Amino acid sequence: MRTDTTHAAAATFAANRAQGAVKFGVHLQDGVTRRGILHESGSLRVRFPSPEAEGLSGVFVNTAGGIAGGDRFDIAITAGEGARLTLTTAAAEKVYRAPGPVAELNIALKAEAGAHLAWLPQETILFDRARISRRIDLDLAESASLLLCEIVVFGRSAMGERMLHGEFVDRWRLRRGGKLVFAETIRLDGEIGEKLARPAVAKGGVAIGTALIVPGDEAVVERIREASDTFGGEVGISAWNGFAMARFCGQDAARLRADMMAVLGRASGVALPRLWLN
Repeated sequence: MRTDTTHAAAATFAANRAQGAVKFGVHLQDGVTRRGILHESGSLRVRFPSPEAEGLSGVFVNTAGGIAGGDRFDIAITAGEGARLTLTTAAAEKVYRAPGPVAELNIALKAEAGAHLAWLPQETILFDRARISRRIDLDLAESASLLLCEIVVFGRSAMGERMLHGEFVDRWRLRRGGKLVFAETIRLDGEIGEKLARPAVAKGGVAIGTALIVPGDEAVVERIREASDTFGGEVGISAWNGFAMARFCGQDAARLRADMMAVLGRASGVALPRLWLN
């Protein structure tokens, strides 16, 4: 009887997992970026709130209201030759505690020759005992450009919440001109709160972030470093293999967000999405 009950509970849990997928491309037509065929499924949606002179902006919405264990979301976006596309999220994405398998988030971004792609989601907030595996695959033509940022917050400290246990796996792969130029996998699991407290990990930080700028060189690095006196947290930036990367670690998520906005503003002429300014 106990086995039957356990199997029934597992089946109920699996049946209530959220799944969502978005796939589309944009192309340049008469000097204006236009959207191609859009495929949406499950609880993931993308909306294009207002027309723009040249580029196109999209906003992702998760109608499931968050992510929990066993959920899966897949995003595949292509910016065609010469197109300009900026993507963000309607709000911070929350990853909740849940039993069962890890949640999965798979993001594939492609930019063809001369295209510019900006991936600028708002924060991902991990609740205690959340478990998520994220994969970001970036495929850029040699002449394409990319501005990307990701912020991860370990608990809502402003509300007295901390992420003490859980699992966070983050796998990034960047290819440029068909060549792998950056590969990284971060894994934090088990006693995450204790690990973040270590000086060699986060020294008690509650939020981390990464900004990726392609192309990027020492000139970009120096331009960003000019604003270093205004940073409220730890920010380090360097350039290699034709791109620049800034790393953030903060004791306060709001301050880290402000630091990220300062870096993005200096890294590119692309305006931040209006939702970032609310």
